[in-house]
Amino acid sequence: MKTFFEAYIWSMRGKLFRMAYLWLRNKEEAEDAVHEAFEKAWGQRDVLQKMENPHGWMVRVVKNQCLQKHRDRQKWVVLENQEEVGELDPAMEQDLSPAVKMVFQFLKELPQKQQEMFQLREVEGLTYEEISEYMELSVEQVKVNLFRARKKLQSFMVNRRKA
Repeated sequence: MKTFFEAYIWSMRGKLFRMAYLWLRNKEEAEDAVHEAFEKAWGQRDVLQKMENPHGWMVRVVKNQCLQKHRDRQKWVVLENQEEVGELDPAMEQDLSPAVKMVFQFLKELPQKQQEMFQLREVEGLTYEEISEYMELSVEQVKVNLFRARKKLQSFMVNRRKA
């Protein structure tokens, strides 16, 4: 029989890695951030079991680890800098389909808040409530931002078809 940690926390490792990679754009740093988050979770495993939303807590810990990695290298990703944002590791890029590459291109054109929300909802499958708790926003703000991101995606896809 699996422990709580194995069943509910360890099973999130793929999802957490994808989020860390979105924020860091570096495979090794993303792996480190997730590893460090799991170390913190292991130390808090008794407390995690009693939490209402341990998944949201894990996402927040990974984000904090990613922010710390940015601070450590004194390099903040600025979304207006198109050369920096949306660059994929060349080894990973070879494995991606054209549709997935197009989604990455679309994501880099969104404001950071919408980019994170879109990733959390559409890619990772978090609920509006989980996103709200994680981003410290109201559920209505989450819904509005996701609506705007989806409208931009629709417009982006229409424009790509015309080109």
